[in-house]
Amino acid sequence: MMKRAIWTVAGLMSVSMLALGASAQAAEPLKIGASLPLTGGFSIAGTKHQQGYELCVDTINERGGILGRQVELLVSDNRSDPATAINQYERFINVDGVEAVYGTFSSRLSFPVASILAKNNMVHALPAGGALRIYTQGHKNIFYFQPNAAEYVGASLAGVIADLVPEGEKPKTAAVVSADDFFANGVWSGLMGEKVMDPADGSLVRDLAPGYLAENDIEVVFSERWPEEGYSDWLNLANQVKRSGAELIVGLTASAEEAVQLTRALKTVRAEPKLVYFSQGTQAEYLEGTGSSAEGVLVHTSWHKDAPFESVLAGEPFSNTDFVAAYQEKFGAVPDEDAAIPFAVCQGIEQAIIGAGSTDNTAMGKWLSERTKENPVRTILGRFNWDELGLPANKPFLMTQWNDGELQFVYPTDEFEGVSAMSYPKGSF
Repeated sequence: MMKRAIWTVAGLMSVSMLALGASAQAAEPLKIGASLPLTGGFSIAGTKHQQGYELCVDTINERGGILGRQVELLVSDNRSDPATAINQYERFINVDGVEAVYGTFSSRLSFPVASILAKNNMVHALPAGGALRIYTQGHKNIFYFQPNAAEYVGASLAGVIADLVPEGEKPKTAAVVSADDFFANGVWSGLMGEKVMDPADGSLVRDLAPGYLAENDIEVVFSERWPEEGYSDWLNLANQVKRSGAELIVGLTASAEEAVQLTRALKTVRAEPKLVYFSQGTQAEYLEGTGSSAEGVLVHTSWHKDAPFESVLAGEPFSNTDFVAAYQEKFGAVPDEDAAIPFAVCQGIEQAIIGAGSTDNTAMGKWLSERTKENPVRTILGRFNWDELGLPANKPFLMTQWNDGELQFVYPTDEFEGVSAMSYPKGSF
């Protein structure tokens, strides 16, 4: 009997130790990695991406974590360098043992990172990386958390011109200037009607002819690209734009800082277009760097504080109003899209883990790919479901305009209440 009692006690101790081990394992942090450009050319956006991720993770943890586990966010500075970003994601996966990742900023970094994450069968949720060729490589489990690929951004500009500018006052000529950058080149291709080729084998991905400008009877009278890094000849570029007499100026920059430099140069030469559209410039830093020169400048965006999107976080409703309030409390500033987009990525990954019931990335990818218009991922950027390439289905960009020192939401006019009137023409900088 004593022998049986000893075995019984030993068995109970064994069961208890197993239970404790299982409990400890369940309580282990859920590690998620993000390589971001915290220094270098993309540092302004990269820093805000970190803030967006941190705010989302902190909010999730305050509400109990994901599947009962606290989230541990690992962030590394890739210094705006593609090779460094690749190495950091490999380290996250093979050394740090992350169970999921958040994407990085810019098409330039996202393009090579996509191959590494696909090789390791990780779900790749991109906050920034709109170049179409990222999505035509055959990668599985890739999901873009902005409205559409760069090549289709021009549709929103065309919509503004068609719907908001009186027929007899529409711009007839355009000057298109651009950074030689992944995303900027994509927007350029859509506007100019170029062919998009697959860099892997040279095959045709899309023929975008005749392009959004030609479709709207706008003649391109001047076009120029500047080098990806180290460009400083802004005044000469601005003078060429002014001499062209273009009524529409399109500036496709790789960063908010480039948008500032271009705006300042156009002010110096006293350019007087009817309409100005930039691909960057929603950030407070743009207004700080340009002042009244920003007045009337149109910028596309994926998010605006006045867009009444209703989302879900930690299983509870979470509105744009909630996001703005939480961001202001934590960082002491009003958020822009560079913080909102990564927050939405974090929401998407959380919903995928909950939907899959685990951090198995194959199951997470399957759950995301099965989203529909009626049963989407719900974020502060609105609702998301994706096509076979990983691009959002039927989701247009928002168009904003700087007026009276405020970034106002001006288009589309029939989707939400509270849309501001677009000012036109722009006139002098």
